[in-house]
Amino acid sequence: MKAGARHAYLGGELRSESKLLQKEEHPLSTPALSRATLVAAPEPVSKVHPDAEETLRLVLASLDDMKTEDTVTIDLHGKTSICDYMVVTSGRSNRHVGAVADRVLKDLAEHGQPKARVEGLPQCDWVLIDAGDVIVHVFRPEVRAFYNLEKMWAAARPNGRQAN
Repeated sequence: MKAGARHAYLGGELRSESKLLQKEEHPLSTPALSRATLVAAPEPVSKVHPDAEETLRLVLASLDDMKTEDTVTIDLHGKTSICDYMVVTSGRSNRHVGAVADRVLKDLAEHGQPKARVEGLPQCDWVLIDAGDVIVHVFRPEVRAFYNLEKMWAAARPNGRQAN
C-alpha cells in the first residue's frame, strides 16, 4: 500500500480513493467533476428593494445635486400600471443631460437598483430612466417644450406636484 493514500472500507472490501471515484458510487467522471467546480454559483438575490417613495426621494436628491431645472413630479398611483411616479426635469445642455442621467443611474445602483433601464443616453436630448416604480425623463429645454409630457400626464392626474 502507498503511503499517504486514502482508503475506505466499502462492502467489506478495502478500496483506495481513486478506485472509489472510478466505481459507480460516483456518477461523474473526473473531467466532469473538474468542470463542475468551474461553474459559477448564481449571485444571491437581494431581498432589499427600495419602495417607490424611497426611490423617488433618491432620484429627487440626485437631480437637486446636479442642479437640474424645472423638476416636476407626477403622482400616478392608481392611474397607470407603468409606474407610481414620473419625474420630468431639464438639463442645460446635452452634456448636462448626460451627466444628470449618469448620476441618477449611479445613485440608483448604489442603493439597490443596479439594473435600471436607460434610453437616449448617446444623444442626450431626452434620456429616459426606468427605475421600476419611478420613471425619470431628463430633457434639454427645447425638446421638453416640444413633447410637453408633464401636460399630458398631469391632465390624467390633476394633483401633479412641483418638486422645485
